[in-house]
Amino acid sequence: MAATASPPSTRDLILKVALHRFAEHGYDGTSLNDIAAEVGIRRPSLLHHFPSKEALYREAFSASLKEWYALVDEAIWEPRDGWAQVDRVLTASFRFFMENPDFVRVVRREALEGGSRLGYELGVALQPLLARASGFFEKEMNAGRFRRQDPIQLMVTGYGALLSYFSDLPFLEALLGSDPLDPAVLGARLEHFRSLFRAALEP
Repeated sequence: MAATASPPSTRDLILKVALHRFAEHGYDGTSLNDIAAEVGIRRPSLLHHFPSKEALYREAFSASLKEWYALVDEAIWEPRDGWAQVDRVLTASFRFFMENPDFVRVVRREALEGGSRLGYELGVALQPLLARASGFFEKEMNAGRFRRQDPIQLMVTGYGALLSYFSDLPFLEALLGSDPLDPAVLGARLEHFRSLFRAALEP
């Protein structure tokens, strides 16, 4: 008999609801009372888990960031060289952004609001990942497996391409006349994303 998944804890449910509300309404437009009501608890119970709205916002944001980190770590474990590793990281990141639209929208809100809360911290948090990836690209370029590129610019381009696609879905739907999240459309977008980077990198 297959084991059934255990239901999410109250804390996890609070984080999920909070991230969605922050994505939909922004930090200032979200209240703890609304989050508590959607979860089915009272505000004092929510404050038992998170002492303030800012603490909840920070934790909801960082939990998604940790998940992204974990996916990238898994992607770079094997293989360790050449296009195959880049391809795994690009695909994992694409799928993470696709499956976490609330996180994408919160990141976009942070960018539009000048990083007033966590945008700067996101940049600082990603610096070790950027440095690690930059070292990998330099190693591959020096070995002749990749053509010479500016690694930082390459990664900023990739990040922007992912973020803009998944944060601008209503605009893209109107522009393209099709659902940007349709599986066939997503498959074509991922293939283009991978092909673009492969063409830029391989000699």
